Amino acid sequence: MTITLEQLSKRFQRHWIFRDINYTFQNAGAYALLGANGSGKSTLLRIIAGMQSPSKGKMTLRNKDAQPVEPTEVFKHVSFCAPSQELVEEFTLREFLDFHFSFKPLLPTLSVEQVIALTGLGPAADRHIGDYSSGMRQRVKLAQAIFSDTPVLLLDEPCTNLDEQGVEQYRNWMEQYGKGRLVIVASNDVREHYFCTEQLRLQDYK
Repeated sequence: MTITLEQLSKRFQRHWIFRDINYTFQNAGAYALLGANGSGKSTLLRIIAGMQSPSKGKMTLRNKDAQPVEPTEVFKHVSFCAPSQELVEEFTLREFLDFHFSFKPLLPTLSVEQVIALTGLGPAADRHIGDYSSGMRQRVKLAQAIFSDTPVLLLDEPCTNLDEQGVEQYRNWMEQYGKGRLVIVASNDVREHYFCTEQLRLQDYK
């Protein structure tokens, strides 16, 4: 699977966040989106995920047969995690994961109970997510993305609110479950994108 950006640009009112990005993300590659705060890292990731539209240019997702994926079908191929992502706070963790993996396939080697165990949140699995700490919620956000069986994984500042144990858990998950996927990480923190072999610097597209 590949993602191609052609003259991709985004403007808020009269201010261009980035302009004329021409770039291709290749299958099974790991990419870091780098740039100062406000440079558009999160915005670009949301455009790639199909959650926002560019002001100019286009994004094309192609499947393994090099056929373009319809914009309405992009979500089936992409998993997304970001600090701003909303969780259904009225759900327990078990209810949330059952709901999420009813429309986004779970990695075939795992079950919901195994995912709960991997998060380390087993003792809180039947508590409402609204009662979770920010770090616990971030683990849930990472789990629903990383353990979804999708070829593309998009992570926006994935270690936000995590303690050192949580960061180590993230690293272990990426080493075990990130291989063979197209991974794009928007972050300036090397702990979050240490495994990325390619970099896209948004300051080059102002």
